[in-house]
Amino acid sequence: MENKARAHIFVSGRVQGVRFRESTCKKAQKLGVFGWVKNLADGRVEIVSEGDKENVQKLANWAKNGPIFAKVNNIEVFWEEDRGESSSFEIKYEI
Repeated sequence: MENKARAHIFVSGRVQGVRFRESTCKKAQKLGVFGWVKNLADGRVEIVSEGDKENVQKLANWAKNGPIFAKVNNIEVFWEEDRGESSSFEIKYEI
């Protein structure tokens, strides 16, 4: 049986306008984790990912640097129980 987990991640720094959401989505899909990513009005990026704990951790580790043009100043990761809410990984566009 897989070890499932959920991470709620907030990333701050130069993380909007640098393809952070698109890159997060591609990385999550490669890792086989589910959830979503969106920009927040305060300039941060919010990520919720669920799935195999090792792969959710890999996504959280990736988010510490993000895509090439991002400059991550801070990352907060809150671990939760997997809820099985998603069956894909998507970009949310509302702020």
